[in-house]
Formats: sequence, structure tokens, C-alpha cells
Amino acid sequence: MSDPTRPGQPHIVAIANQKGGVGKTTTAINLAAALVECGARVLVVDLDPQGNASTGLGLPPDARKKTSYDLLLEETPLEDVIQPTTFARLLLCPANADLSSADIELVANEKRSFLLHDALRQTAMDGFDLDVILIDCPPALSLLTINALVASQSVLVPLQSEFFALEGLSQLMLTIREVRQSANPALRIEGVLLTMYDGRNRLSQQVEADARATLGDVVFHTVIPRNVRLSEAPSFALPVTEYDSASKGSEAYRALAREFLARHPIRERMVQP
Repeated sequence: MSDPTRPGQPHIVAIANQKGGVGKTTTAINLAAALVECGARVLVVDLDPQGNASTGLGLPPDARKKTSYDLLLEETPLEDVIQPTTFARLLLCPANADLSSADIELVANEKRSFLLHDALRQTAMDGFDLDVILIDCPPALSLLTINALVASQSVLVPLQSEFFALEGLSQLMLTIREVRQSANPALRIEGVLLTMYDGRNRLSQQVEADARATLGDVVFHTVIPRNVRLSEAPSFALPVTEYDSASKGSEAYRALAREFLARHPIRERMVQP
């Protein structure tokens, strides 16, 4: 948990869903970029062996000298792992395929579930003066995801607006409950985010209605639409807010950032670059 003797600790959010293709990485990249537009200082921790968040923020594989693997398993200092991006106030802890073996290597470590928690609470973190840390989790309820849940104050769950979407939440919710009981009692649900939403499609409308009826205020007011620009942006290694600032995808992630910051206001001194 945050150390109350160290003021201005960042709010840490795991972006998690064990199902792939639901918009976790898209949300990590674009929520981070939208928060930065609002004046926040943000760190994205790429915890997915595919490293898509790193690519999407403009860091090619050959530039990832130290990664989240080194942070977790080699105890590499934060300042050697965290890299700047081309966007002011947006930092990155990159990932690569080395993380694929992390679960096997972590099993023998007595502190295997707390490695990310401890890494993100090094006193060196104070020097980065962050408001928010977003952790892009792999699409599995693995030890990497458990590390993210133990390290975080809250969990943001992207939920694809498709049939059976709600059924897939049950295992994740069970895992969150187990983490609360065993390692992180303060962990809570930040919100469920409806993604790939098509307002013209009755199925999307029904999934939204079911989600709001079942989960109530846990569901974000903002929904993320299906949007061509949102899909194209990663191939240019840009957040959609940079790729097409006026697109519906950009507008949606800015709305999500405002909704997030209404709950977690940034420090006044952080508004200026």
C-alpha cells in the first residue's frame, strides 16, 4: 500500500481481463495519453510479453535495453528501466518476450506475488513525481497479473461489447476477491469499461444494458466505440489522440480521462509541463 510518510504517491491501476482482444492495451495507451493531455504525469508499466503497449507508445524492440522482466526478476533499479516517450509527462516501463518465462521463474520466489508492489514503491519512484501508474496486464490470470493486482489500488476492467462478455468476468472477480483476502485488502474495482461499442448494433446495446443492470455504478459512464482511427493508431506507434485528435476514439478516451480524474484529481503543481 502507499506509504503515508511519502506525500504525493501515484494512484496505481491494473488494466486487466483474462480474455484477450478486449482493449486492455488500447486502453492503457490511450487513457495514459488522455491523462497527460489533462496535465498528469503518467507511467505505463507494460507487463504483457507481447510488448504491444511499448510498441504503441513508440518504443521499438531494439530500444528496450531493460524491461519489466529486469525490474521484477533481476531487481534492476527503476531509473534503469523507466524510459521517456516522445510525449511530455508520459513514461514507460517496457516489456518484451523475456516476460514469457516469468511465471516459471517466479514460482520458486517466496515474494513472487509482491515483486511489482515492492518495485513500484522504491524511494527512487519519488523522483519521477507521478500522478498515475497504469499497468497493462497480460491476457491471463497468471503470476504477472497477480503481481499487478497486488501492486495496485484499483482494477480497470475493459469489457468487450459482445455476447458472453459478462460471463468472462466471474473468474477475474473471484481472483480479485482472493487477492483482497490474502495480499491487498484495499484493492477495489476502478470500473468496468465497455469497449468496441457500436451504438447501431442491438447486441452492443443489450450488453451495455445487462452490464449496467448487473454491475450498476461500477460501469464507467464513458463507452469506447468501434472506431477505425482507434484501430489504425497502433500501426503508427501513436495514441489515437495524436494520430487523429478529432476522432470519436480520441473523444471517448478524453471523456474516460475526465471521469477518472474526477475521482483521482491530480496535484495542482502537476498541471504545468
